[in-house]
Amino acid sequence: MRLILASTSPRRHELLTLLGLPFEVVSPSFVEQIRPHCPADRQAAEFAEGKARSVLSQDPDALVLGSDTLISLDSEVVGKPMNLTEAGTMLRRMAGRIHTIFTAIALVNQARGWCDVEVAAVRVVMKALDETDVAAYLRTEESLGKAGAYSIQGAGAVLIDRIEGDYTAAVGLPLRLLANLLHRHGMPCPVDVDRLYEVKPYPNWARFAA
Repeated sequence: MRLILASTSPRRHELLTLLGLPFEVVSPSFVEQIRPHCPADRQAAEFAEGKARSVLSQDPDALVLGSDTLISLDSEVVGKPMNLTEAGTMLRRMAGRIHTIFTAIALVNQARGWCDVEVAAVRVVMKALDETDVAAYLRTEESLGKAGAYSIQGAGAVLIDRIEGDYTAAVGLPLRLLANLLHRHGMPCPVDVDRLYEVKPYPNWARFAA
């Protein structure tokens, strides 16, 4: 059975590789449109399913994996900044506060007519930041294309005090949740997932170990 990742995110590609399963990458045609007053977890789930369903025609028998990450700050949905100016605004709003990252995964099989969706939540405590901190981070240009305008697996790790939850979900693909979902649908992972979480073979994972 083929596994198709409906994502062009290099982070999701790297994380999925850690599970040791062969997979193919197909760019989804689904376009995300954030609704300000709809909960972030619900929208992330809808977007993950939308991405997966948008590539079903590639192979009706395949397992298609879609994923999406959104942030909730005081019940407001925070997506990706359009530019560095918007990124700076996001970072200043989140500085010294707690926000929640919601990463949804959707596994879809067209031939069998099912769709299974799960959502992982990670609470993130961001450090208090001054203008020098914000300006220095914006110069890395990591903010672009990242929900919340920072990359926890990159230089953005210095902005974070601590997290509560699965680090891989904060990056963009909750591996333990995904491994259980794949096993449920007949595709067990060849790697020891518990051992994977002990070794933490991904940038900054060990830094945020519980």
